[in-house]
Formats: sequence, C-alpha cells, structure tokens
Amino acid sequence: MPRPFPGAALPPQAGETPRAGAPAIPEAPNAAQTETVPDPVRAELVATALSLRGLPYRNGGSDPSGFDCSGFVQWVFAQHATRLPREAQDQYHAGNAVAFDGIQPGDLVFFETVSRGASHVGVAIGADQFVHAPSSQGVVRVESYTAPYWATRFIGARRVVAATGAGTR
Repeated sequence: MPRPFPGAALPPQAGETPRAGAPAIPEAPNAAQTETVPDPVRAELVATALSLRGLPYRNGGSDPSGFDCSGFVQWVFAQHATRLPREAQDQYHAGNAVAFDGIQPGDLVFFETVSRGASHVGVAIGADQFVHAPSSQGVVRVESYTAPYWATRFIGARRVVAATGAGTR
C-alpha cells in the first residue's frame, strides 16, 4: 500500500503556462528509459495536478478552461517537460508498467469505463488516491482507486517520467 504523500513546493497557478524559454518538451520515454525518479519530481507533478482541483470537466478539453481525463493528464505532464499522447488508450502504452502494489505518486492509473481497454486515466497522488477529470461530477477531483467503483475498473498503471531529468522544471 502506498504511503501518504508528503507536501510539495507551491504548484503553478491554474491556467499558468510553462516559463518562457523553457526547454522543448521531449517525447515520453519508452519502458527501457524509465525508472523510479526522485521524490521531488513526483511531488511537483502531484502539486500541479492538485492545483487544478475544481476546474470544470469539458469533453475534449485539454487546458485549464476545461479538461477531459486524458487532456488533464497530458497538460499536467507538459508543465513538467514530459510529452504524452492525447488519448487515454495511447497514454496507456507510454512509459513502464507498474504493479498495483508499486504505484507511486506521479504514476498514471488507468481504468476501463466507457469502452474496452484504457478509457479513463488519472494521476496517482499517494495513499491509494488519484486526481482526475471525470465527467460525472463535472470538476477535477481526488478519489480513491481502491474504492469499489474504480477498483473493479482498474486495468493498470504506468510510470512515464524518466530519471534523466525529464519532468523537472
């Protein structure tokens, strides 16, 4: 069971864009390039994701004016110099597979909801919780991936941040 996630540095404000002159966003690493990364990198990813709580759900949304699940994940990781595919089913193939009991803050968690395969995604934040943009309640929020609804739909987790420095600002 993942341990609770400690506090992190202040996240960027909702709607803030990456710094001017920031390096180009690299493609997400493949499985051979990923490994466990330092806690500060995960802390920054989680802080960014949590800073977006309460923003509206918008089908096809990929910016702070409104997010769908995969647009939310793509935007969060882009703020930390990691490019992800746009769709949940494509994000499911990025990075390294992670065992359920090995999920760490900053990992992606995937669920089969509206169609076969990965149709929903969120960012793990620790203590069996994840932040995501679901349509049912209309806003970005935190839930437990061990809650009955999510646990029965869980299909996998991925680690997409490389230890080579991708993901740091």
